[in-house]
Amino acid sequence: MRSYRRVFLLFFLFITYIFVAPRSVLAQTSKQPNIILVFIDDMGWSDFSCFGNKDASTPNIDRLAAEGIAFEQFYVNSPICSPSRVAISTGQYPQRWRITSYLAHRKMNANRGIANWLDPQAPMLARSLKQAGYATGHFGKWHMGGQRDVDDAPAITQYGFDASLTNFEGMGAKLLPLTMKPGDDNPGRIWADAERLGEPVTWMQRSKITGGFVDAAIDFMKKAEADGKPFYINLWPDDVHSPFWPPVEKWGDTKRKLYLAVLEEMDRQLAALFDHVRKSDRLRGNTLILVCSDNGHEPGAGRSDPFKGSKTNLYEGGIRSPLVVWGPGLMDENAVGRRNKTSVFAAIDLVPSLVELAGATKPEGVTYDGEALLDTLLGKSDKSRQAPIYFSRPPDRKSFYEFKELPDLAVREGRWKLLCDYDGGRPELYDLSNDVSEERNVAKDHPKITERLTAMAVKWWQSMPVAESK
Repeated sequence: MRSYRRVFLLFFLFITYIFVAPRSVLAQTSKQPNIILVFIDDMGWSDFSCFGNKDASTPNIDRLAAEGIAFEQFYVNSPICSPSRVAISTGQYPQRWRITSYLAHRKMNANRGIANWLDPQAPMLARSLKQAGYATGHFGKWHMGGQRDVDDAPAITQYGFDASLTNFEGMGAKLLPLTMKPGDDNPGRIWADAERLGEPVTWMQRSKITGGFVDAAIDFMKKAEADGKPFYINLWPDDVHSPFWPPVEKWGDTKRKLYLAVLEEMDRQLAALFDHVRKSDRLRGNTLILVCSDNGHEPGAGRSDPFKGSKTNLYEGGIRSPLVVWGPGLMDENAVGRRNKTSVFAAIDLVPSLVELAGATKPEGVTYDGEALLDTLLGKSDKSRQAPIYFSRPPDRKSFYEFKELPDLAVREGRWKLLCDYDGGRPELYDLSNDVSEERNVAKDHPKITERLTAMAVKWWQSMPVAESK
């Protein structure tokens, strides 16, 4: 009799769950996860207050970190804008697509040996997710083609996006900035010539544009939900890149103060996006949000303490980025609020990881440079990528900001970081396990390691198509 009762009880509980459990809970077990990638512009490693900023507060990002995971050894794959965006979009080194610096005028691109735009045949994450049934939208800065006098670049929608809204560095519908500073009676306009790069064009205060991208993204998410589709969103503000235009009432009298005012305002405007997901039963348990920066800070504005270097160079301050990952319904519950200090990986690893999360497939014949590290992102593992991470400096940034005669290449393997020139000359070796500030060049103390890593960096560089133009 007891066995019959047990079977009956289990059957009763099953039927109760099916008919009584909230629909959102059931839906979350069967739906593909939604993905939101927030890619901030020119922000330093220590600029979130949860990463050490004492001069400004970013409470909305901090809350994501408290409810998710903050990663301390995450790298982007370039210290400058366009190639960094190529890497996080394709899962491949941007050198494969001949994009090694920011895209600019045709003549300038040619002089630097780089393409005018990203080849639409590149293995875009957005396209893979769209083919897996996702609604895909890009909202914010693009800068992978369509800028200055390059007005025949492919539209953003040709890269796998259903919809897009960008700024002055991309083809298609856009938000363009009106500017106001204390004492101004009427707003000014910058980048007005970008109107020819796509329509419709909406002019709005520069200090509110992040909110404009957020509003468009939320509308897109609502439509995807109504259509019964999971969504993938790029939310790529052009904050906190200079020039700095905070609200007039928050104006500062130094570069640093202006930057911090823009940073805090960006955080405030992103809150609407985070709250929309957090307050929805259907989204909260089935959405992954990732937040990082495209490269290091601009000197005098952001900071990357305790690291050496900044935007445009290959020291840690130029390529190490804060990464916050939030997804309470997807992550290991024991990882909530954790700081992962040990996992070493890069932006190229996000693409295969998110393809796996979505149940999508990579393009036929494509080999990612990135490695799938989904369990690391979800707090179920501390695994690092197995292969080294390679970097090259922007070709027009040999001497820039506070540095002269910068190294051309870098490689991170385990505890070691090596920098050298294209021919392997002038090697610098740092043991990041006890010298994160890259203060002590130990190349002469470890000649075998220096020789091996130098050979690896040079071989990698010579294997890239862009090396032919050097």
